[in-house]
Amino acid sequence: MPEDSMKMRLKYVVEDTDRHGNVRLYYRREGRKVRLRGPAGSPEFLADYKAAANPKKPRPPRAARPGRLKPGSFKWLCTQYYKSSMWAELDPNTQKTRRSILERFAAHKDNGDKPYALMLPKHIRKRRDEMMDTPEAANSMVKALRQLFRFAIRYDHHDANPATTVEPLKSKSSGYHSWTLAEIEKYEETHPIGTTPRLALALALYTGQRRSDVIQFGKQHLRHDDGVAWLVFTQHKGRNRSPVHLEIPVVAALQEIIDASETGDLTFLVSEQGRAFTNNGFGNRFRKWCDKAGLPHCSVHGLRKAAAARLAERGCSEFEIMAITGHQTSKEVTRYTKAASQRVRAEAALKKLTNGQT
Repeated sequence: MPEDSMKMRLKYVVEDTDRHGNVRLYYRREGRKVRLRGPAGSPEFLADYKAAANPKKPRPPRAARPGRLKPGSFKWLCTQYYKSSMWAELDPNTQKTRRSILERFAAHKDNGDKPYALMLPKHIRKRRDEMMDTPEAANSMVKALRQLFRFAIRYDHHDANPATTVEPLKSKSSGYHSWTLAEIEKYEETHPIGTTPRLALALALYTGQRRSDVIQFGKQHLRHDDGVAWLVFTQHKGRNRSPVHLEIPVVAALQEIIDASETGDLTFLVSEQGRAFTNNGFGNRFRKWCDKAGLPHCSVHGLRKAAAARLAERGCSEFEIMAITGHQTSKEVTRYTKAASQRVRAEAALKKLTNGQT
C-alpha cells in the first residue's frame, strides 16, 4: 500500500510476523481472523479485505417444499401405483373412487408420510375398527389397501401385503334395495311404454346389467340368429383388465318397448337434448324418474338385483343367472338371490311334503 494510504489504517487489519520473520496481513473482527493477500494496497489485498468485511451469509438448509414426497412413504407408494399399468387398466370411475379412499387414508394421522414398509395388519385393523360405524366404507378401505400392496409386491417395492389378513367387517346393510313386483308396476303406471323412463327400466330389468352398460346399448349391439335378436356386447366394468363378453337374448317384452320408443343413433337411451347419457347423468335422471313414481328408495342398480332375483324365483341356477348378469363368481349372485332362492326351495319342500299340493 502506498505510504500515504498506509497511514490511513484500514479498520480491523492487523499485521502478524511468523517465525521466519515474514509479515502477514489479517482481517480480525469479533474473534474471526481472515488471511489477506499482500502487499497492502494491491488489488488482491483490497478484494480480500472487501470479502472479509462483507462475508456471505451461509445459505439456510432448503426446507422441504410443501407437498414434496418422502421416498419410501405411503404417499410415495401411491404415486408409483398411479403411474403403473395396473392403475391404467382400471375403469376411470374405479380410479376416482380408489384414489379418494387412499388419499383419505394417507391424510388420517399423517399416515401419508410414514414408511409403507412398516405398515402391519394391526395398523390397518385399527383404522378399520375406527370406521366400524360405516362398515361398507371400512371394507372398501381394506380392499383398496390390498390392491395397493398387491402392486407393491408385483413391482418389487415390498415383499408382503399387510391387508390380506385383515378381515372385512360385517355389513349392516343388505345393499341396494331389490325392486318388488308392485314397485315395478307402480313405476310402469307412471311412465308408459314409449317414454324414455320406461325404456330405461326395461333395458335394466330385462338384461340385468349395470347402468354403465345400459346407457351404451344401441342398435349396433343387436344381432339376429334364426329370427331371434341378441344383445352382443362387452361389459363396461373391467373391460381393460378382464373383459366379460355377453350375448343375451332380447325377450319379446323388451323388443316391444324398444320398437315403441324414440331412440338415438348409437344408443337407445338419449337425453332431452338428444345426447347419450353419461354414467352419473343417467343415475341422476333415473333418480328423478323414481321419485316421480313415488319410489324414493329404488334405484337403477336395484333393478339388476331384481332381475337376478326374478331369475332365481323361476328356478334358474346360479350359473344360468351368471350367464345373464355377467358375474364371474357365484358369491355376489348368491347375495342377490338369497331371499328368492329360499322362497323357491321352501315351495319345493312343501310340494314334497303335501305330495305335490300347495
